[in-house]
Amino acid sequence: MSEKWTVIAKGGDYGELGRRFGVSPVVARLMRNRGIETEDQARAFLGDPERGLNDGSLLKDCDILTDILCEKIDGGEHIRIIGDYDVDGVCSTYILQTVLTALGARADHIIPDRIRDGYGLNMRLIEEAKAGGVDTIITVDNGINAFEEIGRAKSLGMTVLVTDHHAVNFETLDGKRVERLPEADAVVNPHRSGCAYPYKELCGAAVAYRVAQVLLKKHGVGEEEGWSLCEMAALATVCDVMPLTGENRSIVRLGLEKLSHTANPGLRALMELKSLEGKKLTTTHAGFILGPTINAAGRLRQAELALQLLMSTNKADAMKRAQELKDLNDSRKGMTNSAFEAACKFLEDENYVNNRILVVYLRDCHESLAGIVAGKLREKYSRPSLVLTDAVTDEGKPCLKGSGRSVEAYNMFEGIDALKDILLHYGGHSQAAGFSLERGKLDEFRERLNSQCTLTDEDLMLKVRIDMVLAFKYLNTSLADELELLEPAGTGNEAPLFAVKEVDLSGGRVLGENKNVYTAYASDGTARVRLKYFGDAEEFENYVNQKKGKLNICYTPEINEFRGERSLEIRVRHYA
Repeated sequence: MSEKWTVIAKGGDYGELGRRFGVSPVVARLMRNRGIETEDQARAFLGDPERGLNDGSLLKDCDILTDILCEKIDGGEHIRIIGDYDVDGVCSTYILQTVLTALGARADHIIPDRIRDGYGLNMRLIEEAKAGGVDTIITVDNGINAFEEIGRAKSLGMTVLVTDHHAVNFETLDGKRVERLPEADAVVNPHRSGCAYPYKELCGAAVAYRVAQVLLKKHGVGEEEGWSLCEMAALATVCDVMPLTGENRSIVRLGLEKLSHTANPGLRALMELKSLEGKKLTTTHAGFILGPTINAAGRLRQAELALQLLMSTNKADAMKRAQELKDLNDSRKGMTNSAFEAACKFLEDENYVNNRILVVYLRDCHESLAGIVAGKLREKYSRPSLVLTDAVTDEGKPCLKGSGRSVEAYNMFEGIDALKDILLHYGGHSQAAGFSLERGKLDEFRERLNSQCTLTDEDLMLKVRIDMVLAFKYLNTSLADELELLEPAGTGNEAPLFAVKEVDLSGGRVLGENKNVYTAYASDGTARVRLKYFGDAEEFENYVNQKKGKLNICYTPEINEFRGERSLEIRVRHYA
């Protein structure tokens, strides 16, 4: 993959900034790189995360929605939560189901099947709810675009409440851009026009968490009783790849702390199986270990399996369910690796590998894995990538269903929107999209997508933004500990990235059952440190040998804890 390395060049007296912020000059520069310039901003960034949380009643329609729920609870009406099959949807469903049950509501839930139902509300779910005596439907992590479905529910006399975080639709009337909402009794979404909520980038579970806290308050339950739900909102925020800025950063800071000492039997069981017990959890643990395991249920079976894990009340039941999810995720990993290898072979064999936009057809790929494979192709080739596999339409007709992942310079939604004349369904945003088309249209889809593409060679280069060049002599455990002030790291608040030139590597070894770890000692002429690289370790080793052990690296300092001993090491993020 071609990469363009750039050192962030924001000026400033970092010594003075460090004194004002109470941190070292290195951390002051890192904070400056992340837009922290004033003492007020620094206090908000470094201070008590609870102060970064907003009042849920500021969400437009939140008071209306919770008042309706209070009436329905008091009246003993049948309430049904309808969620989504990813981590955000599962955590959202858990939050509302837990709170409604605790308040004595007659409440149940449905999580749609990824293959049979697709995303969010559908007519079958509406008809089943009515037939089952449901009075009120409340959506979590979906519903903002369910115009026909909600219209049908209202025509059947049901109350419909929407909580969502996805983009709100707009239409043009008389030359003016007007918000288009479903005809629900209340719609809570921070992206609504006129919504006074000061932070807009909440995930679905964070919206549900805010609604839950307002509902608890109206029932006279203290806010502290709702804190245990924060861990679910934090897990969902990380796994839904939301920006870790503002309130999201506060939610994740609080939630990860609570998750590290969780009382939830299901999460404790999963953490035990994943050897995370007793560890201080990070966004890496949440996003790359816990999240994918929870997600595996909705990908290969039913998301209800994951929800039942979270709702387990005893250790034996929790361990059984956690093991089932772990086994599913292990199977998912194997299926993903096989599909990825097949995708790479397809691109090479068919001579599509140099296309600006990669379009891959995998007949035997499970459709729930197409997006993961597309993401891996994007990482390997630094190109927008779309993976399609065989599927059927809602009417039972054969079709191709695809999922895509994009690069920074390409708006994938706009790209496929230009081909809507040959698409059966589509949706998404600039960096990801889902779609379906007739089987006979695949070649036309690939050709038109590439012919309209204006990406340049530079556009296709991965942009690596380096915080600063930092020699090894400046590294120590104190600095690594201080870097934790910047946690949680993720989208919008990336982990610190340092660079150094002409590093000599020695004593290198490939480790791991999957040969995905490389360890060595690295020297830059000022000091020697232990180095680790995670990824294709054999490919990295071959590169090191080719360069005779000398290369440029981008790295992050880390603390390795083993048998009570703490030592400094660096993790290689990029090399050239």
